[in-house]
Amino acid sequence: MNRVLVAGALTAVLAGAVGLLRPSFLSALDWRAYDVLMGWSVAPSPPTGRVVVVDIDDASLAAIGQWPWRRDLLARFVRQIRSAGASAIAFDVVFAEPDAHAPAEGPDALFAGALREGRVVLGYEFTFSGPMPLSASCPAHPLGLATLRGGGARAEFAPFRAAGAVCNLPDLAAAAQTTGFLNASPDSDGILRRVPLLIEFRNRVYPSLALAAVMLAADTHDVVLRVDGGRTAQLSLDGRLVPLDSKGNVLLRYRGPTRTITHVRAADVLPERFATDAFVGKIAIVGATAFGARESVTTPTDRLFSGVEIQATVADNLLSGDTLVRPVWASPVESVATLVLGIAIVLVVVRIGTLWGGVVTVLSVIGVWIGAARILADRHVFLSPVTPTLGSLAEFGAIAVALVFWERRRANRATTKLAESRRLMVQSLLSLTEIRDESTGLHSRRTQQYTRLLAKRLATHVRFRAFMTPARIELLASLAPLHDIGKVGVPDRLLNKAGKLTLDEFEEMQRHPFYGRAVIDKAEQHVGVHDDDVLDMAKEIVYTHHERWDGHGYPRGLSGEHIPIPGRVVTVVDVYDALTTTRAYRESLSHDTAVGVIVSGRGTHFDPAVVDAFLDVAPAFQQIGCRASA
Repeated sequence: MNRVLVAGALTAVLAGAVGLLRPSFLSALDWRAYDVLMGWSVAPSPPTGRVVVVDIDDASLAAIGQWPWRRDLLARFVRQIRSAGASAIAFDVVFAEPDAHAPAEGPDALFAGALREGRVVLGYEFTFSGPMPLSASCPAHPLGLATLRGGGARAEFAPFRAAGAVCNLPDLAAAAQTTGFLNASPDSDGILRRVPLLIEFRNRVYPSLALAAVMLAADTHDVVLRVDGGRTAQLSLDGRLVPLDSKGNVLLRYRGPTRTITHVRAADVLPERFATDAFVGKIAIVGATAFGARESVTTPTDRLFSGVEIQATVADNLLSGDTLVRPVWASPVESVATLVLGIAIVLVVVRIGTLWGGVVTVLSVIGVWIGAARILADRHVFLSPVTPTLGSLAEFGAIAVALVFWERRRANRATTKLAESRRLMVQSLLSLTEIRDESTGLHSRRTQQYTRLLAKRLATHVRFRAFMTPARIELLASLAPLHDIGKVGVPDRLLNKAGKLTLDEFEEMQRHPFYGRAVIDKAEQHVGVHDDDVLDMAKEIVYTHHERWDGHGYPRGLSGEHIPIPGRVVTVVDVYDALTTTRAYRESLSHDTAVGVIVSGRGTHFDPAVVDAFLDVAPAFQQIGCRASA
């Protein structure tokens, strides 16, 4: 059990170390777990109601016309939303080209005029593949950001660095009160979980569209980046802290599937077919969800999430202050939890048993997942249950394997000892016969070889194939020499008599199967063994090797298939060896004569199938006999 304890402890330590090293496969599983937990925790986190999506959907395109719409129409559109009380209007659209509907500058100028009236944020796209020519004002509106670094902060915090940008027309960008980038890329598995709030370009830091819209709506002035943990940071917006990872990303807390955040159809804005409070005090984010015009991404809560809804979700997270964070200490905490659970499982298995260890493992895994979900929902912190889960399962698996290994090893040792004890018992009984009569001992040795040879041949016969397995063949061969063990109870005057036995003497000689069986029975009783396959076969050999196929044998007069197979095999072997060796009452017979005698007893004395098998291996019998007498 100490070895099991060591195996479990080593597995726990190894699992904890893997959790700290965080290989790529583990990180991928962490994000899958995040998706699951997000699905569990969206219900307690409804939208704030302070963000609304102005939806350029298919119905709006059918009512107003193909996108992009005329800029003079967009000017009216902006003024209408602003007059409805919106705190900020953000466009998830880049106006990089002049109005296609009217080549003259009039419509663009009208739109720029509406933008100058305030509370409008235009979006643009950063590029990362290579530098591109930019106007002096592209991109506009960098973030006036103060950065505070703690004494132990390292240089790991480094936002994405852009190489270029796709910007709005200069007049439009200049007219907007502020601008923000639209970039949001999914993780390697295609799921969007994080979006950047900050991107660096030409040594200046720029905000995302959602961040710029929230700052505009809240009239934020004091913006500070606090870098204290090296790999994480906090963006302070007038004292409200937003946790960021090392690349300036914010971990999104999705409110549910698509359209969870309130949508207002764009076609309903100009006719004022919306509720009077639809925009009051809210950030209106304008973007397309129409088929063919939208940019869809996969999120943990939906497969078809539009880009404008991503921006709306970020803004809603910033307003509610419940953005999620995976702190720098998450991996160490998960590793410690893995180690603690592993040790607990080991102690339970060692003290109570494997079954309870399995129960504790299952309960631990369930508890870890429930705890992670509650921490995500209540504390806004993502602690992955993956490492503790895999560690607990690996821990229990290692313990189970170790237990099976050691139990099997102990069972093998017990089996080996039992086999050695059986061999010792058989050898002791054989030695008993050899001490009594040396010729009987030699007879026993030859019998073993004859029996193995004959049994292997019988294994090819359809009637004997199931019985004559390799293990049984070896067992039968090893036990065959015991067939005459009962002769230790026969007087020497009978065993060594040169002449023919009298009727009384023959009856006494016929009692040796009883004596042999009694010897084995007493050995069983003394050791306390019952229903042992080895000893059962030994008794069959000892008690039935003088039975005849026709039922005229002794001691019970069994016939045909009622005679156990071991007895039928040893009968032929015993007769052949008795005929080909010299006895006190006669000389040995030749091999051919002995074969003739056995053939003549086919169907009367011997099982016909056993005789047929004997004939196939008779030449080998002769070789064994010659070697033994040499």
